[in-house]
Amino acid sequence: MTPDTIGTADNEPRTTAEKFDDEHYPAYTMGRAVELLNTSANFLRSLDEAKLIEPQRSAGGHRRYSRHQLRLAARVRALVDQGTGLDAACRIVTLEDQLEEARALNAKTASDEPHLPLQGV
Repeated sequence: MTPDTIGTADNEPRTTAEKFDDEHYPAYTMGRAVELLNTSANFLRSLDEAKLIEPQRSAGGHRRYSRHQLRLAARVRALVDQGTGLDAACRIVTLEDQLEEARALNAKTASDEPHLPLQGV
């Protein structure tokens, strides 16, 4: 493995460029995340405390965020800015994502099932 590759779950090497294409790769420092979201470091820390986002840590112990985590934080921030409490906003975002996953699973299941003819109609 070369210095510019990392191993994936199935031990396939990935290039540095591929890591940055991964929405779950923790590419953003706390300072950059705060800048992108136009929020405070305390807000991001509160999302960690609320267990909505668990940032990875650098070798020095600094928080690192992925694009996926920043999108979650932005959604929560929008709800908080509208007057929703932080805990409620985190729960709303979690439930919205669970609903989206359930709908996608239902759609996939419906498309995978053979269509049976209606009898007695």
